[in-house]
Amino acid sequence: MFASVLSAAIFGMEVREIQVEADVSDGLPSFTMVGFPSAQVREAQERVRTAFKNNRLSLPPKRVTVNFAPADMKKEGAGFDLPVAAAVLAAAGILKPELLAQIMVVGEISLNGEIHGVSGILPRVIRARELGLRFCIIPQENLKEGKLVRDMQVFGVRTLGDMIRCLNDPERYENTEEEEIQDTQNEKGVDFADVCGQDGARRAAEIAVSGFHNILLIGPPGSGKTMLARRLPTIMPRLTFEESLEITKVYSVAGLLTKKDPLIRKRPFRSPHHTSSPQALAGGGRIPGPGEITLAHRGVLFLDEMPEFSRKSLEILRQPLEDKEIHLSRAAGTYTFPASFMLAAAMNPCPCGFYPDMNRCRCSQGEITHYLGKISQPLLERIDICTEVPAIGFQEMKKKKRGESSEKIRRRVERTQKIQRRRYEKEEISFNGELDGRSIEKYCIMTKEAEELLEQAYVQFEFSTRAYHKILKVARTIADMEEAEKIEAEHICEALTYRAYDKKYWS
Repeated sequence: MFASVLSAAIFGMEVREIQVEADVSDGLPSFTMVGFPSAQVREAQERVRTAFKNNRLSLPPKRVTVNFAPADMKKEGAGFDLPVAAAVLAAAGILKPELLAQIMVVGEISLNGEIHGVSGILPRVIRARELGLRFCIIPQENLKEGKLVRDMQVFGVRTLGDMIRCLNDPERYENTEEEEIQDTQNEKGVDFADVCGQDGARRAAEIAVSGFHNILLIGPPGSGKTMLARRLPTIMPRLTFEESLEITKVYSVAGLLTKKDPLIRKRPFRSPHHTSSPQALAGGGRIPGPGEITLAHRGVLFLDEMPEFSRKSLEILRQPLEDKEIHLSRAAGTYTFPASFMLAAAMNPCPCGFYPDMNRCRCSQGEITHYLGKISQPLLERIDICTEVPAIGFQEMKKKKRGESSEKIRRRVERTQKIQRRRYEKEEISFNGELDGRSIEKYCIMTKEAEELLEQAYVQFEFSTRAYHKILKVARTIADMEEAEKIEAEHICEALTYRAYDKKYWS
């Protein structure tokens, strides 16, 4: 007898349907798996056979053949155990084959018949909804994750027996221990009010978040660069449910979700160590999974001590910073991952950290040049805002005057971003930081005085075209913060001050 059930495999961020087919026929007793299964998938036959024995499900002594279609892509992971079990049970006559129509089954089976959770459940359930299937059967451990897709019926099973009962009578099957997911966001923790002084850097951070601009903080050790960067997510607008679901999908594929509350409620803040490999940043593996760049999607990717990263790792950032997605090519195909993140980086101006204070700096000119040369000019030009973070004076530290809270700054950021979304509602972008050359000419309208000032700066500093566009985008954000229709001369002036790498460091 023949039976089949639908499952799914994850390739990068893409979900591909896999039809698991089983046939039980006369012949010497055997269990054969075909359809390009990996060694991990091939082991499912032993897990399934032993689970059947331990649950008193006796298969007839016949030839069992399992096929994974389409056969031209390699099947990876333990999530095929449960669909293999369902298809074999139906082919053996223990279940009716029609019960497996228009459903998706995913899960791993232990030798005693218990069902274990697997990663990547959320994108699979979303795909099942797109296909218009009746329901999904997934491990109980992943039930909260599956339930995030509100308009798709999902059943969680703990054992092989649960799956059989669910298939025989899905209308009466009840999920157990299901808790309501509360849509709240706990914002306790770091706050911009903790930052002492640094008014200029705080202003630059607010501009960067308001327009989704990349930012580089330069200053001596202990001046508060890392402290500022870690508070950037606290002034970003709260995630909508759709954005949370989008981020949760990425973390589901990466296997980083918690069982208690799988929904990602805060904007990601990823801070990889400077020894991280290029594969760790971009995504690695024979079948690539999400790297730090993708895990920072809709949030902040913070590179502390930026020059200490390898040149190869830093250059990987150039393409995703422009395209907002990253493409990885492997022998098996090309994988595309989302990468709409805000880059925040921090660095010292020299190896000892005190340049250009020659009374304290112990570095030679060659050492300084070599240190700054670790960051290429093309990468620097993809950073919209570069500002200095000076050391805090004793009197300022002694006063311990608290600055504005993150909540107060966030309200201004939300107002500014609302202006941008309204302006770009007919475009495929939402923020000033995403403007391209054509859109800049359309939306970054300057007054005559502002145009003359920018022309003078362009000639004097010998800006590139990309640098010219970055200045205009930052000026557009500053104008939006002041609710100005056109870019004024003072907006250009302030935008020019956020190009520290055009001044004393790289000159």
